[in-house]
Amino acid sequence: MTETLSRTERRASSTRTFTVHNPATLEGIADVPDATADDARAAIASAARALPAWTAVTALERARVLRRAEAIMLERADALGRTLTLEGGKPLAEARGEIAYAASFFGWFAGEAERVYGRTIPASSPSKRLMVIRQPVGVVAAITPWNFPAAMVTRKVGPAIAAGCSVVLKPAEQTPLTAIAIADILTEAGLPEGVLTVVTTSDPAAVGNELLHSDIVRKITFTGSTEVGKYLMREAAGSVKRVSLELGGHAPFIVFGDADIEAAAKGAIASKFRNAGQTCVCANRIYVHASVADKFTDAFVPLVQSLKVGNGVDAGVTIGPLIDQAGVNKVETHVADATSHGAHVRIGGHRPSGRGYFFEPTVLTDVKDSMLVMREETFGPVAPIATFESEDEVIERANRGPYGLAGYFYTRDLSRAWRVAERLQYGIIGLNDALPSVAQAPFGGFKESGLGSEGGSEGMEAFLETKYVSIGL
Repeated sequence: MTETLSRTERRASSTRTFTVHNPATLEGIADVPDATADDARAAIASAARALPAWTAVTALERARVLRRAEAIMLERADALGRTLTLEGGKPLAEARGEIAYAASFFGWFAGEAERVYGRTIPASSPSKRLMVIRQPVGVVAAITPWNFPAAMVTRKVGPAIAAGCSVVLKPAEQTPLTAIAIADILTEAGLPEGVLTVVTTSDPAAVGNELLHSDIVRKITFTGSTEVGKYLMREAAGSVKRVSLELGGHAPFIVFGDADIEAAAKGAIASKFRNAGQTCVCANRIYVHASVADKFTDAFVPLVQSLKVGNGVDAGVTIGPLIDQAGVNKVETHVADATSHGAHVRIGGHRPSGRGYFFEPTVLTDVKDSMLVMREETFGPVAPIATFESEDEVIERANRGPYGLAGYFYTRDLSRAWRVAERLQYGIIGLNDALPSVAQAPFGGFKESGLGSEGGSEGMEAFLETKYVSIGL
């Protein structure tokens, strides 16, 4: 089929298109415009033209647009979820959940738009008055990933629009259809033309570099790999662009000896296998105290066995495909490296026969920290289980490496809860909670996992400038 394109999307200057494929069936599902650097420049110019009028719109009206968009997204959750499943692969129930989560960012930042306050400052002279006002940063370039094609759009576009910015959005080439649908909804909700332009392309480097090097674009907001994030950070320095980066993760999941083992096993399933393990905050390394390792594994493995692999649109499926062949290859490499160095496959470990980028939900035991699966982000449905003996030991192991996005631990000891939460070097901590992300809380990482936070009141700050005004009477 060929997707009907929204007026919020800039068509490519030529007739070139590229095909979006379903990773479960490998079939083409839509053709979208294949934009060039010239198209990106035109989109930036359109955003610049739209900026003054949108900045002048009251915060109350910007909030109304976002609230209307939230309501429409929720009304169309089934249709939007199906689009997300077809292009991204995640099961329909997960996809609908992501749509609800994505819509919540529009609702939250509608409220934040109404709470952008300035302040007055006591002057040092009776003939002066001092004040601080907040203003939008300007034209924003938003670059979003394929693994959350709805939530990563709204988490960036929502606060930018709320602040009075205009946005050029480049969604991942694997999953542009959800972004197009959300842009349509914003237009329907009353967003003026030019405030949001979606640029789809099969050449993200050319379009991304245009966004990055444009003097008009004043902010880059990016979710993706640490390697690309470092490049954007270096290049943005040339024009001193503001940069928000949500980058890679390598989350530890720690089960202490006093934990509720059943709750920990269910939490590990929810964290590890969501979107087939293709989330930047999913549990990547499971550390279990030696005294309860067998008990945890015995509770965990049957839950993994109950997961159903298949096309996300089919009933009962809980594990969809990986996004592409490269993703499958990486998972196979991690499993092969682990088994070649002494790990044991308790369940899974193979790619099923047939079409699609599938991999079996896999549990590895007798895992060592030297194995690739414990040193790199797997981004697949593989759960490696290692044991530990002491609190100090596991914290040291959990904090190793360059990443610091999310970390999880289970305990019923109140003192330990405080100690470990404070000592883990991660921006997001799930304490007896495998799914901590919500629109009203900040989302961001330490170390090489990023700069800045999205969500919460912090998410609004990234799109606002602070201006000090001194008035002589």
